[in-house]
Parts: sequence; structure tokens; C-alpha cells
Amino acid sequence: MMEEKKTVFDYFAELMTTYGVMVMVFLILNLLIGKKIGDFSSLFRLGGEGIGLDTLLQLFLLAAVITVARIVFLTDRLIKSMPILLRNAIFFILILLTMAVMVIAFHWFPLTEIRAWIGFGISYTISMLASLFLIRAEERAENKKLQEALERFNR
Repeated sequence: MMEEKKTVFDYFAELMTTYGVMVMVFLILNLLIGKKIGDFSSLFRLGGEGIGLDTLLQLFLLAAVITVARIVFLTDRLIKSMPILLRNAIFFILILLTMAVMVIAFHWFPLTEIRAWIGFGISYTISMLASLFLIRAEERAENKKLQEALERFNR
């Protein structure tokens, strides 16, 4: 994917967009299941009453890791010769490992609860598939613009 030259402000905007989407997802989840699992998960410790400051900071840390990983693996700024499929695989594995470490470090749910890990796996898979869909849609739109520009140039 062709990446135009970006500034630190562009990357900060990307970080804040990622963070904003994550917070909105957690707000919706909080409304839907917060009361049911508030005692079970530190992410929803306030029940249906909101999201704790500690959770917001943890989500910001995750958004920062995702943004840095995206810059490293999903742009041509640092790695130019690695196949895109391998870049995507490393990106998603890194995010999965980061989240697993955060589950343990921040006690997002009991480590021995198999249903929680299954739910984590399912939600991560859904998020990954949605991300891949959006990345592919963005790539197609960019390719279409480039193809149209090439056709105009060749006329």
C-alpha cells in the first residue's frame, strides 16, 4: 500500500482514532453486559455505570501499541521488502500477544476461566476479521484511484 509522507500529528490522529473506537466499543459493551460481568472482569468493574480511569489508560496503552505496530508492519516506512501477508500475520500476532500480556498484567479476567479465554479468542478473531476487511477495502479504494490516474495519464 502506498503511504504518503506523514507527520507526527498524523500518527497522533491515528492513535486517537484507534483509542476513540476502542472506548466506544467498551461503552457499548458496558451498557450491554457491564452489570453482569462487573465482578468478573476488571474492565467492567464499575458495572453498567461507566469505564474506570485505569481501564481507559489500559485501552490507551493498547491503542498506542497497535498504532506503533501498524507503522512498523503495515506501512513501507520501516520495512520495505517483507511480503504484505507476512507483515499482516506478524502485526496480528503481536497484537494478540500484547493483549494476552495485558489480560495477565491487568487482571482483565480470571486466568483459569476457560470461557473467558474462549470469549477473548472469539472477540479478537472478530476484531481481526473486521480490521482485515477495512484494510482490504481501503487498499481497493486506493488501487482504484491509482488505476484511474494511470488511465488518465495514458490517454
